[in-house]
Amino acid sequence: MKKTMLLPPFKIIGITIRTTNAKAMTDLGRLWENFYKEDILSKIPNKVSHDIYSIYTDYKSNHTDEYTCIIGCKVESIDTIPTGLTGKEFTGGKYQLHQAKGKIPDAVVQQWQEIWQKEELIRKYTADFEVYSQKSQNSDDAEVDIYIAIK
Repeated sequence: MKKTMLLPPFKIIGITIRTTNAKAMTDLGRLWENFYKEDILSKIPNKVSHDIYSIYTDYKSNHTDEYTCIIGCKVESIDTIPTGLTGKEFTGGKYQLHQAKGKIPDAVVQQWQEIWQKEELIRKYTADFEVYSQKSQNSDDAEVDIYIAIK
């Protein structure tokens, strides 16, 4: 059984792309590449931590349709958003925690495929996200937390 929890509201600043799962490997790969190449982490003000969030939100319908991905950091405030970055508030709510363990990105992709196949998982499609913390720094043996918004 996966762990279910209530998460408080939070704010993110980062870079975004609109995509679908059919184009995700290319689009999200490019977004991650830009995140590191442009040193986005150093440009984000008021960071709560250096954990990197990859958030999937603004779903057109469900995981088979369009959504927006934001890669960035949790922040105290989105009052000041640097040019070229996006700030967004999330309401929090009820989430189910999943963990991807192993080589990145393969372990994360495999965990998402398992999530998509769980018929008993009643998803809200508001904001699902991955957290890349200190545990995910070794890309060959990483642990990435994946939070799924549920009803």
